[in-house]
Amino acid sequence: MARKISMIALFVVLAATLLQSMYAGTYIVGDSSGWQIPTNNANLYDDWVDNKDFVVGDILVFNFTTGEHDVAEVTEAAYDACIPTNTIFTENKGPAGITLGSTGDHYFICTFPGHCLGGQKLKVEVQSGTSTPGIFTPPSSASSIVATLSLVFMSVALVLLC
Repeated sequence: MARKISMIALFVVLAATLLQSMYAGTYIVGDSSGWQIPTNNANLYDDWVDNKDFVVGDILVFNFTTGEHDVAEVTEAAYDACIPTNTIFTENKGPAGITLGSTGDHYFICTFPGHCLGGQKLKVEVQSGTSTPGIFTPPSSASSIVATLSLVFMSVALVLLC
């Protein structure tokens, strides 16, 4: 019986570790600035994306007030010219969470008149694979639900082993 409990505990710990290393990152676009027309830094979103590595499954959260902004995924040409026609999709309700579902470049703009031209646009390059394991990401830019569940599972496992 003790061997069976030990095997279950080991399985739980392994499952928790696997989940911890595979979960997608959640990124708040613009961090505390949110999704808005940049006021002090025209390159706000270019600067924000510079130190980040995005992978398929990551989630971008665009924090904006409904009715004042939106977020649309567009083609590269529409991004470059700030043309909000023929969008791939548009989300009008903020905050908006968008899952990066494929590799390659993804282009996002605000379709409200003048907002994209004012710098409210974002380009992200998405790689295949999983989020980099072993690097701590603060709760403001990564999902902590899986981390919490992992700790709970490991705690239960330790109780069962003792």
